[in-house]
Amino acid sequence: MAAGIELRDLAPGDAGWVISRHGALYADEAGFDSSFEALVAEIVADFLRNRDPARERGWIAWSGGQRVGCIFCVRLSDEVAKLRLFLLEPEMRGRGLGRLLLTSCREFARAKGYRLLTLWTHESHRAACALYAASGFTLIGAKPVHNYGQELVEQEWQIEL
Repeated sequence: MAAGIELRDLAPGDAGWVISRHGALYADEAGFDSSFEALVAEIVADFLRNRDPARERGWIAWSGGQRVGCIFCVRLSDEVAKLRLFLLEPEMRGRGLGRLLLTSCREFARAKGYRLLTLWTHESHRAACALYAASGFTLIGAKPVHNYGQELVEQEWQIEL
């Protein structure tokens, strides 16, 4: 485990942090507008309302009494899960936390009987894309889009479990 990191299940109060940090970090680092924060809020609200605890999970990474990262595993079908809401605070990047969260999500999906784990991201998130590739994910699609006030290249990745 990354030194000094504790992974906890999503708890009351965490959802607001997930939404807020995604909105603020993506605005600061990628110039995203508030429509991205709205999307994150919809994803989180759907998870809170409809989560199947037997097959879906959200993790919050803590260090020094502060939230420093998150990742979610959500059900798409009986055989396919989707990795969502993967975020690391900037000061935690390059310390193994991303790998820890990604591995936790992948192992959970495998243990719950999913055969495939997918994710959606943007080409501009180069460090995350490099981590996905190094962890065995395959890029299966990419397309240019205009979303969140930016010209982007959306990517879809997957890994067989």
